[in-house]
Amino acid sequence: MHRQRAYTLIEVLMVVTVLGIAATMVVPTFSQSNPLRIQAAVRTVVSDITQAQSDAVAMQIGQAIEFTADSTHSRYTICPVSGTALDTSPDVIVTRQIGGHEFGEATIANIQLPNNQLIFDAMGGPVQSPGSDIAATTGSVDIVSGSQSFRITIEAYTGRVTVSSIPNPS
Repeated sequence: MHRQRAYTLIEVLMVVTVLGIAATMVVPTFSQSNPLRIQAAVRTVVSDITQAQSDAVAMQIGQAIEFTADSTHSRYTICPVSGTALDTSPDVIVTRQIGGHEFGEATIANIQLPNNQLIFDAMGGPVQSPGSDIAATTGSVDIVSGSQSFRITIEAYTGRVTVSSIPNPS
């Protein structure tokens, strides 16, 4: 004769209790993912800035990033410099939107760059305008989401990029 093994009510209640305790520990972790999302937005912008600078040196042609601060569609476009203008129509390298759920509803704010543009010459140094050989001053772009704000600073002459946490402007 074959005996069937079944779970007792106490065993089932113990499993449900353990799962409940585990869930109470995991749920707060999921709700704290927004800080990680804004940090992903900041890392994405920094990565694209350094990529544009590297491309300028590697291809020996100016590269530019044009930032657009918009509360619902913050974005930036990376494109080559053609003479004294940005070549944004046919040769856009990438247009990236910052915001939405993927980036924790982050927005670009407080752009401290001439004409909202970061332009690297063929040597990878930031310059004031397309085709210019005059070094740009130190500039910055803020990324804001909820209670977190970060400033991405691009140093004059070298183009060195640093990130710092700043007090929320709200």
